[in-house]
Amino acid sequence: MDRRPIFYLCVIGLLASCGRGGQGQLIGVQGRPNWYQVDPYGMNYIPMGSYVMGPSDQDVPYALVTKSKTVSVQAFYIDQTEISNNEYRQFVFYVRDSTAKMILGDEDIGEHIISEDEYGEEIDPPIINWRERINWWGEEEREALWDMFLSESEQFYRRREIDTRKLMFEYYWVDLKEAARKAGKDLDLSYTNVKGQNNAIRGHSDRSKFIIKEVINVYPDTLAWVHDFTYSFNEPLTENYFWHPAYDDYPVVGITWQQANAFNVYRSQLMNSWLSNNGEPFVNRFRLPTEAEWEYASRGGLDLAPYPWGGPYIRNRQGCFLGNFKPLNGNYVDDGGFHTVPVDSYSPNDYGLYNMAGNVSEWTSTAFDESVYDFDHALNPEYSYDAVANDPPSLKRKVIRGGSWKDIGYYLQTGTRSYEYQDTAKCYIGFRSVMTYLGRGKAVNAEDL
Repeated sequence: MDRRPIFYLCVIGLLASCGRGGQGQLIGVQGRPNWYQVDPYGMNYIPMGSYVMGPSDQDVPYALVTKSKTVSVQAFYIDQTEISNNEYRQFVFYVRDSTAKMILGDEDIGEHIISEDEYGEEIDPPIINWRERINWWGEEEREALWDMFLSESEQFYRRREIDTRKLMFEYYWVDLKEAARKAGKDLDLSYTNVKGQNNAIRGHSDRSKFIIKEVINVYPDTLAWVHDFTYSFNEPLTENYFWHPAYDDYPVVGITWQQANAFNVYRSQLMNSWLSNNGEPFVNRFRLPTEAEWEYASRGGLDLAPYPWGGPYIRNRQGCFLGNFKPLNGNYVDDGGFHTVPVDSYSPNDYGLYNMAGNVSEWTSTAFDESVYDFDHALNPEYSYDAVANDPPSLKRKVIRGGSWKDIGYYLQTGTRSYEYQDTAKCYIGFRSVMTYLGRGKAVNAEDL
């Protein structure tokens, strides 16, 4: 029996099924939803652009190390304000509650964890059930959660308080730079045809080696107000600044660079979990801004402006200072502040961003190097280095920008660079988050359409 007609019919049927609806044309996968970027709450859109990064005027004494270069930055979102105490407290409470729920789940108290799916299959590790409330004063709960609180010998006037040393956040990240190294691709995915031609594709035999686990304590260093200054009375701020409602809208301080990264992981999980539960695709993760992004946003679209409000002066026409910094020798009050001030104080720049100069200095993702302008790329410039524990201190420096309430006016300039060590927490350093825009960018002007 000749089977060729049957074979031809199968091939025709296969081709017809592949081209159904496209009339034999390449039309892409159909049925995919329309999607539009939703502006994250509390963030402003920054359009893509090119600018001169670095000092906006000659800085003769430091001309060899404070250079300028033209760079381009893609569109992104950035927080209108620095992250406040109350916003960071949401992260701390999440870690507190998730830790408690895992303990209660292990003790089989309530339904705080979900260990089986709807088909009865085991979920490992289990999922936290956020619908179940924690009864902190229940007899069983008090006994199970005893170790989360300070021991009696460490309590002050027998106040039952959470032991903040137990507030550990566990998360993972993917080391894409290491995965991208050509020398590390140990899996041969290529094919050699009969003519000896090879497509030379390589991959990784084990992707798990690029998944990095992190565990970090999330509570701010409230003692920073004391240890950052000698012969200065700041104990009331140590005792009240992070927890008291009076400071809810003040910038969070006492945060290390690693803690700021952990906060952004939590914030990304919070956003993308909600999107997933509502059938929406993920968005880019929240993160610290690169140094180039921070400076671009700080300038507010003004070319060669020395300050976020333009300049060249740090007073307005009425003689009032335009930011929270140290305006005069020994005088911290003439600018209207003393220590920090609420995150929405003073006037925003032309991108609608508050306190891009003064109040608190801000962490960026960029590793500090004096000569970085000589070797980093002009396209989304960034220099990163993941320091390990035994690295020298010079490799643990991260760029901070914007100046703070304790700094002189020079550090408020948009092009001024400074640094702090990634594992230190200071009472004058905070942060804000960014998110890369998905796509080319918004059409903000008629010529962009």
